[in-house]
Amino acid sequence: MTLTARLWMILAAAGSAALMLGALAFQHIGGMAPCELCLWQRYPHVAAIALGVLAAVAVLPARLVAALGALAALSTAAIGAYHTGVERDWWDGPAACSSSGVAGQSAQDLFAQIMAAPLVRCDEVPWEMLGLSMASWNAVASLALAVIWLIAMRKAG
Repeated sequence: MTLTARLWMILAAAGSAALMLGALAFQHIGGMAPCELCLWQRYPHVAAIALGVLAAVAVLPARLVAALGALAALSTAAIGAYHTGVERDWWDGPAACSSSGVAGQSAQDLFAQIMAAPLVRCDEVPWEMLGLSMASWNAVASLALAVIWLIAMRKAG
């Protein structure tokens, strides 16, 4: 593995680490509990961070590490884009964390649905900047990280 490719991979993994630290700060310092889709977006970042560690110690072929890193970044970007659509009511989200209709339900069924509902819903935007939610920003940033992983893959030869 060339030093240049390794540095690009570490940079990409550091980007995922920064996004994770930001999410954890919003959660633990800002008091914004994550919804189910928010948590799903974190898993590929953890994988990318682990791949960055593997890149640093050069235990796997560089192209493989970079390709897996790009896949992780694209995965979290896709989940972030999906989550954005759920937040903006472009499509329905998972039943476990999105609102659903009450038509045709008995009071008992409606009460059961309310009691089973999670505290944090996926179809609400708890924070946004410049018109983009955290899920949207994750998608944008993760696409940029995917590009960095792909540059690393190209540099690895």
